[in-house]
Order: sequence, then structure tokens, then C-alpha cells
Amino acid sequence: MGTKSRNYYLIPYVLWIALFVVAPILLVLYYSFFNIEGHFTLENYKKFFTPVYLKMTFSSFWYAFLITFFTFIIAYPTAYLLTKTKHKQLWLLLIIVPSWINLLLKAYAFIGIFGTYGAANKFLEAMGVGGKQILFTDFSFVFVSVYIFLPFMILPIFNALNDLNPSLIDASNDLGASPLTTFKRVIFPLTLDGVKAGCQIVFIPALSLFMLTRLIAGNRVITLGTAIEQHFLVTQDWGMGATIAVFLIIAMVIIMLLTGKRKSGMLR
Repeated sequence: MGTKSRNYYLIPYVLWIALFVVAPILLVLYYSFFNIEGHFTLENYKKFFTPVYLKMTFSSFWYAFLITFFTFIIAYPTAYLLTKTKHKQLWLLLIIVPSWINLLLKAYAFIGIFGTYGAANKFLEAMGVGGKQILFTDFSFVFVSVYIFLPFMILPIFNALNDLNPSLIDASNDLGASPLTTFKRVIFPLTLDGVKAGCQIVFIPALSLFMLTRLIAGNRVITLGTAIEQHFLVTQDWGMGATIAVFLIIAMVIIMLLTGKRKSGMLR
């Protein structure tokens, strides 16, 4: 009876997955085999492997890597310091709260900050550097993306660090290990699952960014997400847009498999 009851509880979950995960993916796959005239074709897949789309794919992965790298470089020390503070849950909440604000509102706020007469240029003028073109650059795109994704990287790393057994660090210190050795051999390996989770949460959405590429980068940065939006909303070539989405889904699945949890052995 207990097993049957558990199976009944799975029905809403299975229905949800089928309707909102499996069905949309199958629909995207179906549309990828049709051209703009609605005829069945494999031309979309051939077109994807042309230099234009391959360069776009490389660009998407490069910017996603940069965003993930800089987010991690900032997030890990921040999460570590948070675990050492007195009111760490309060500070963590203050870091997470900005993620509740609508993405479009944050993008427009940075347009004002990085604009010609914005706060960033006012600061540069006050420092004697003079006004610079900050908006619509690679720098502004990566900077804003890192700001937006930062809370999502900090949270899993903070949880991993917070769950770390302090006696392991004490044991490392008692055995004469330096702080750097303790970090390399004890702290970082034991929090690697949190790092992987954070990288997943940041890298995968960063691959398909399109709003920031328009508002912040001024279309100077072209990613797969931008191409999908262009094909679906502008050129109305749903087949090509779906084909790009298929490869994007495949890339995301591969990344999830590579960064998924594995049974870790003993520390060496």
C-alpha cells in the first residue's frame, strides 16, 4: 500500500515534467526540421555548421566562461567571509535580495549608470580620467552579467562552506599545514560540489543571454540566445531558431553531466 501511495504522489511531478519539459523540447526538435516556408528539410542543421554559426557558438561559450570565471573569483572569497561573520544569514539575505528585482529594471539602471552622463563617467571625470564609452562594450556586458549572476554563485558555495566540519580544518592546522595548504587540500576539495552547482547555475543561463546583449552590449555581443530571438521574432525563421535551440539544449545537458555530482574518494 505504501509503494502505491508513493507512486500516486509521483503523478503530478511526472505530468509537470512531461508537459513543461519533455513536450517543449520535442516541439523545438520538431520545428528544427522545417524551413521558413514550412517544408521538411535538414538544411537548418547544415547551416548551423557554417562559419557564421560556429563563430557565434564559440562567442557564446567564451562570454559564458568569462562571466562564470569572474563570478566565481568574486563569489568564493565573499562566501568564505560570510561564513566568518557574526550575522551571516542577514548578510546573505542582503546579497540575495537584489536578485528579486526584475532583470529588465536592473538592465535599465545600468544603462543610466554607464551612460555618457551616468555616475560611472561622472566618477571618471572627477578622478581626472575624463569621460569614456562604457556602455555598449564587452566590459559593460560582462560586468552587468557578473553582477546579476553573483548571488546565484554565492549561495551554493556559502552552503557548502557553512556545512564544512570545522574539526577538519583544526586537524589540518594541528598537523602543521599552512593556511594555503589547508585551503588547497581540505577546504576547496570539500566545497567542490558547491562550486560545481554555482558554475552550473551561472554558465548555463549565460550561454543563452539575449536581453543584456541588446540593452547593455548594444548588439556588439552576439550569442546563441540573441540568434534564437532574432530568428523567432524578426526573421520568423522558426526552423533555424529551433535548430540553434536544439544544439543549445545539447550543450546544456553535456555541461550538467560534466559538472554533476560524483562520488568523491578520500582526500589525497
